[in-house]
Amino acid sequence: MIDKNSPIPIYHQLEEYIKSQIESGELKPDEAIPSERVYADLFKISRMTIRQALTNLVNDGYLYRQKGKGTFVNQKKVENRLEGMTSFTEDMKERGLTPGSRLVSFEIIPASRKIADMLHLAEHTPVFEIKRVRLADDAPLALETTFLPANLVKGLTEEIINHSLYEYIEEKLSLTIHEATQQIEATIAKEHELPLLEIDRGSPVLLIHRTSYLKDGTPFEYVKSAYRADRYKFVHSMKR
Repeated sequence: MIDKNSPIPIYHQLEEYIKSQIESGELKPDEAIPSERVYADLFKISRMTIRQALTNLVNDGYLYRQKGKGTFVNQKKVENRLEGMTSFTEDMKERGLTPGSRLVSFEIIPASRKIADMLHLAEHTPVFEIKRVRLADDAPLALETTFLPANLVKGLTEEIINHSLYEYIEEKLSLTIHEATQQIEATIAKEHELPLLEIDRGSPVLLIHRTSYLKDGTPFEYVKSAYRADRYKFVHSMKR
């Protein structure tokens, strides 16, 4: 509860109170939290203090606002440990979530200079370009664009893409996936990403560039992904 004699700021105490309700399940995802008036009457504190606490929780991804409707509990962030190499499908299943995809486009295009460099190809070599909205329990989590050499990863179909690309590469094409390098940066979602990820203009995303290699060192995949920063986070363990 709120202790007005504590040296801890009241807004921070309210943040911790609401976070504890979310983590215990008392406040559930997509459930509206009490209004500022309710908190003001309950704890005898100012609305300005309440507004500061709620704004901090929105910025930290615990809550989200809908204009004209109120403030709601956000979905719990999906964690991805920066250890080992797994596909999106494998990641979601490991966390007890149902993976899914919504195909935006699937075509063969001539590789641009950048894509050719990433895949160690000659410019204009044919590559598969696959754009997908990645889903976790039917909610959009990321917009992913994948490029694969068409002469290496042969026989791709929409059915294969909607199942598991890595499984097809390893089991059907008998290619051994070995390692990947990736870069992660925070940025603001681009205009075309907003409706696909169901986010508002100005929303933060985690931008990931990933190049994956076979056991013999051949790059077979380059992926650009924009993950919703309010739904996704990375965890990394370090030892001294």
